[in-house]
Order: sequence, then C-alpha cells, then structure tokens
Amino acid sequence: MSSPTFSDEPSRVAQIVKSFLGGQTGAIVGPESEPLTRLVIGGDRKDDCAAYEVYRPVTIVVGTDYVRGPKFALYELGLLSNFDIGYYVVAANVSDIAAMGATPLGVLTVVRYPNDLDDESFEQIMAGIHQAVADFGTLNVGGDIGQAERIILSATAFGLCEQGKVLSRSGSRPGDLLCVTGPCGVLGAAVAYFPNREERGWKLSADTEHELIESWRRPVARVAEGCLLARKPYASACQDTSDGLKATIEQLAESSGVGFEVLRANVPVVNPVREVAALIGADPLALALSASADFQLAFTIRPDDLEACSNEFANNGLDFCVLGHAVGSAEGISLLREDGARSALPGVAWRHQKSDIGSLVVDAQVDEKA
Repeated sequence: MSSPTFSDEPSRVAQIVKSFLGGQTGAIVGPESEPLTRLVIGGDRKDDCAAYEVYRPVTIVVGTDYVRGPKFALYELGLLSNFDIGYYVVAANVSDIAAMGATPLGVLTVVRYPNDLDDESFEQIMAGIHQAVADFGTLNVGGDIGQAERIILSATAFGLCEQGKVLSRSGSRPGDLLCVTGPCGVLGAAVAYFPNREERGWKLSADTEHELIESWRRPVARVAEGCLLARKPYASACQDTSDGLKATIEQLAESSGVGFEVLRANVPVVNPVREVAALIGADPLALALSASADFQLAFTIRPDDLEACSNEFANNGLDFCVLGHAVGSAEGISLLREDGARSALPGVAWRHQKSDIGSLVVDAQVDEKA
C-alpha cells in the first residue's frame, strides 16, 4: 500500500485542480442558436478572474453558501465522502440560482483544508465539485484554494435570466396556488436517523438507508424547473426548500404579505420519511415539513396558468403538485385536514442558531390526529 502524498498548494493547483478546469474558455451559456453569453477567459487560463461576453440584455443573479466540512454530521459519521461534500456545496449554491429562474453561468469555489489532508482526499473534493457542475450544466470557473484548520468549502454561483423574468419570494397574491416540485423531508430524516441509529438500536432496510443517504450524496438542484417557471413566466413567487418546506412556506408568506392554506392530503410524504417518523415517534407529515436541506422548489402560480404549466412540466419530463393556495395575510398559515379542521403547520422550521438539523427534527411533535 503506497504512502499518501502531500503536495504544496502551487503543486496542487498545477497538478490536480488543472485537470478539472481544462477546455472551459469559449464555452457557450444558453442555447447555441440564441446564446446568452460566452466564457472568454475560463479557469483554464489561470487569470485572476473569469470573464464573459454577454450577448443580450439579461439579469444577473448571484448567491453564496458554504459547507461546514468535518462539522457536517453525516460526514463525521463516515457516511459522506470528500467527493460528496464537494458535490453538495455546488448543489446548494446552484439551487439558489435555480429558485430565481436563472440559467447557471458558473460557480466560484473556495476550498480550505488542513495540513493532514493528503492529495487523494483533496482531489476527491475537486472531483465532486467538477461532477456537480457538469450535472447542473455549468462550470467551476475558479476561486480560492488554501490551508485552514479544517475542511471549509464555500461557493458563489451566478446565473442569467431574461430581463424582467427573475423570480423572487415576494410575488404571491391571494388566490395563487402553492406548489412544490417534489417530496421534502428526506434529508432531514437522514440526519434524524443515522446519528441516533446505533445508540437507539434502530434498523431500517438496506434500500431505505441507501435512499436516505443518497439524498445527501447527490442532491438535485432544480435548474430545469426554475428556468421553465421563469421563461413563460408562470411563477409569481419561488424559493428552494433548503430550510425545509415549513420554513419555506413561512418565508414565502412573509415576503409576499400573504397567508397560505395547505391541504393536508396534498403534501407528499415518501416512504423513507414515514419509516423514520415511526422510529422517532413523530407525525410523518411533521417530519416531511420540518428542517431538511431538500432542494425542491416551492412556488406559486395563478390558477389560470395551472393547466398550461402542468402540460409544460410534463412535456419536459418534470412534475409538481399543488399543496394549497394563498390567502390574505390576516388569515395566516393553516393546515386544512380532511375532516375540515384547521391547525398550524406541524413540524420544526430550521433556525440557524441551532447546532444541527437532526436535533430539530427529532424534537418534532407527534400529531395525535395522524
């Protein structure tokens, strides 16, 4: 077995990072028949910055986020690899761009690492970043690499959309339909389950455990859905569900100055969420709504656009479901049950002051009417 190698920073950039940045210069963003921009100086050129030529009037969208490296709970348990956290930091940033209805233009990454991180481990982080940008149809055009006391990953994503079509959280109006592109709560369920599995003697099937951990390994930024919602445009407001569905609904309501009526029967709850909820003694719906870093898109549309939007999604192999509708702000946010009774939305919304998502989800209250 060969000993690990530890290159210095210039060597890592020259030998390892270079292999992931080749051939960028000249890349087109947008359809070749009607391109938005061309990358005229990419990361492969080794300049201080990337440079783009913009071909027509557009709106530039920019967002940034970071990953905590070893403080990532599932990483510490050995369930996520360096490749996985590299992939995740791109997905988290591109998801914010997708929620604004923009086509990802590029990603700038910051990779900080401790002295004891060998070349193979470092390369796996870069490989995860590279795979994610390829999967989401964009490029890692550079950034910063250097040492720190632990692994710290950060990125800034930027994208383009046609002027006047950028999506925001603040456009919902009473009567608009509240929708989501898919089930939520799976990532939160994984963090509720795995850190407590050994201590509490929990055991799910191999297939369920795989589905839970895979949600963290290959999260999907909903780029196609966001671009479709903005292009027509269909969505009156939009946000990704990276703080959990309950928190997202609350944030859409606050930004738009509306309330929401959510139909309990319409909220999708998938089997892994149901199975973890049974283990932790929580209502499955509460777990589906609670803090969870899912990258679905929650959005509102006018009722008159529902059929056309549904057809457009279906024609592109995409889907969404209607959760409820917007009401006046004085009515607040409520859950309408099948028997006509109303209640507050169950579950626990993400709060950044808490130490991790898992502690929030485990504290979700059991719904006695479930």
